[in-house]
Amino acid sequence: MHRKARRGLAIASTLALLITAAGCSGDDGPGSGGASVPGVTDTEIVVGTHMPLTGPASAGYSKIAPATKAYFDYVNANGGVHGRKITYKIMDDGYNPANTQQVVRQLVLQDKVFAILNGLGTPTHTGVLDFLKSNRVPDLFVASGSRSWDQPDKYPGTFGFNPDYTVEGKILANYAKANLGGQKVCFLGQDDDFGRDSLAGVEKVLGATAVAVKQTYVTSNTNVAPQIGAFKAAGCQVVVLATVPGFTALSVGTAARLGFKPQWLVSNVGADHPTLAKQLGAAAPLLEGMVGTNYLPMQNDTANPWIQLFTKVNKEHNGDAPFDGNTVYGMSVGYLFVQTLLAAGKDLTREKVLEAVQKGGFQGPGLVPLRFSATDHSGYGGQRLSRVSGGVQSYFGPAYETDEADGSVNEYTATPAAPPANGVPTVS
Repeated sequence: MHRKARRGLAIASTLALLITAAGCSGDDGPGSGGASVPGVTDTEIVVGTHMPLTGPASAGYSKIAPATKAYFDYVNANGGVHGRKITYKIMDDGYNPANTQQVVRQLVLQDKVFAILNGLGTPTHTGVLDFLKSNRVPDLFVASGSRSWDQPDKYPGTFGFNPDYTVEGKILANYAKANLGGQKVCFLGQDDDFGRDSLAGVEKVLGATAVAVKQTYVTSNTNVAPQIGAFKAAGCQVVVLATVPGFTALSVGTAARLGFKPQWLVSNVGADHPTLAKQLGAAAPLLEGMVGTNYLPMQNDTANPWIQLFTKVNKEHNGDAPFDGNTVYGMSVGYLFVQTLLAAGKDLTREKVLEAVQKGGFQGPGLVPLRFSATDHSGYGGQRLSRVSGGVQSYFGPAYETDEADGSVNEYTATPAAPPANGVPTVS
């Protein structure tokens, strides 16, 4: 935590400069007497995102933004936010960083969006951080657990949403240490900050030499037989996967073809059972026993009031699309953004939105707390473990929280918040 403590003065100074610059640019709120705020009128708020609607990460992830939009449409049908309706512009980048830069430039420079919301992907979003900063565009709730989003001194306008991958790696490793002691642990991760941050978390708990074999993959090469073959040859018994859904499915399927049956421990971003089962088809039973993580209500928990709300929204505003963890994720993002807009007030400006997020205090569907503060932009701070049993993915045990440093992994026991009666947040 000492690293974050040192950030305070630098962050305050940087945010002050950002706000001053925004004010000097004429980026004043509606009704303030200055120029209009980009993307904001008296009746509308326009925000945008980049998503892999096609390409190697589209499995499951292509459903996120439509679910977010569906929640916005639900809020719009209930009067909007301070009388304004939310318009969500969704751009396909194919999980290609070059495409991401192109579509984000279009959203900012041509479409004049108020903010970028939930842009997805570690390799894709990393390439637009400086552009968004230089254009003073709020960069909210990035759809990735990279620690890059948690740099408030360098990127005061960027905030994460997912638990960071080091936190997740620690929680998965904590499970392995407590329940799979003595077994040979191996690791497969995406060849970017996603994989590296996850591995760092695993090694913080198990030790730097405890991971017997470490392999990486790139999304442009769908042949993971060399990596899985190396695990089999080494006698790996537990394999931690920091993989997007398509590569979780490829890993599990390839292992079965090679006659390799480890215990899989899978990152939340690649562990949604309905998505994986659809990818594997008749081979879906291979997912039996898979341990994953999550921090939002389980998509099949029909008794959960958030799932009841999101199922209603899905039917009314998303064409009753197949309901999975990506749907829950997208609507949870939408709910948090509406909370943020309400907290920022009717006289909406970009700087007020950043101040609202930084102030924190939001409660929603999450099983663990959001960490937003002046010195922490990392989003959710923990996870709960899940297991596939009898073809059904369910939670087990308590939720956990930890930090990305050397802090312990601790149980989190607070009761999650319930949704408001009409499903639309109000000003607290």
